[in-house]
Amino acid sequence: MSILVTRPSPQGEELVSRLRALGREAWSFPLIEFTPGRELSALPEQFAALGKDSLLFALSQHAVEFAHAHLQQLGLQWPSSPDYFAIGRTTALALHKVSSHHVRYPLDREISEVLLQLPELQSVAGKKALILRGNGGRELLGETLRSRGASVTFCECYQRCNRHYDGAEEAMRWQSRGVSRIVITSGEMLQHLWSLIPQWYREQWLVNCDLLVVSERLAQQARELGWRNIKVADSADNDALLRALQ
Repeated sequence: MSILVTRPSPQGEELVSRLRALGREAWSFPLIEFTPGRELSALPEQFAALGKDSLLFALSQHAVEFAHAHLQQLGLQWPSSPDYFAIGRTTALALHKVSSHHVRYPLDREISEVLLQLPELQSVAGKKALILRGNGGRELLGETLRSRGASVTFCECYQRCNRHYDGAEEAMRWQSRGVSRIVITSGEMLQHLWSLIPQWYREQWLVNCDLLVVSERLAQQARELGWRNIKVADSADNDALLRALQ
C-alpha cells in the first residue's frame, strides 16, 4: 500500500519522511502553496486596537508564521493585552513560541465548533476579537462570536494558491506506483485534487483509494464526491495523521 500525502510544504515532506522511516511507501504531492496575505499591512493598526479583555485568534500555524514575519520586518512585538486563542495544539505552540503568551486551545478536535465551546468564549459581549487566518475559509467562528456580542475583525495573513499539474500525467504516475491511500487536510485541497484528475481516473482509481481526512465535515464532502473508504484523524497535525495511518 502506497500513501500519497497532499499536504503543503514543509509538513507534507515531514510526514512522508516519518512514514518512510517506519518502512512505509509514501510520496509527497503538495496541492497548494502559501503566499503573503493581502491584509498584512493592516496588522500593526489592528494589534494597537486590542486592549484589555480583547481576544486574539490564530486559525493556523501559517497565519502565525506570516504575521510574525511581518512584525519582525517592522520591528514590532506581539500585543500583551489580549487573551490568545488557537484552533489547535500545533497552532498554539507556534503562537506561544513567537509571542511568549499563554495560548488557549481546544483539547479535542481542531475545528471552530470545539474552539467555540471553550468556557472563556461563552461571555464575550462588548469584547474586541481579531482573527488571523488565510484567504477564504469558514465564517463560523466570526459569526458565532458576533452573535455572542463581540466586535470581530479579520486579518488575511496568507493566501492559499493551487499548484498546477497535468492531472492525467499525475494520475498515471500515482496509479503506477500503487497509491491506494490519500491524505487530505482541507476541503479546498480535496476539490482541487478532484478537478485535477480526469473522469476516467476518478472512476477507476481515485475514489477507490482509502482517504484519510481531518474532520467529519471533510469526510462528508468526500462521500458526496463518491468516496466510501474514509477515515477521520484526531486532528490535522502530523502526529495525529501518523497515528491514523498506522
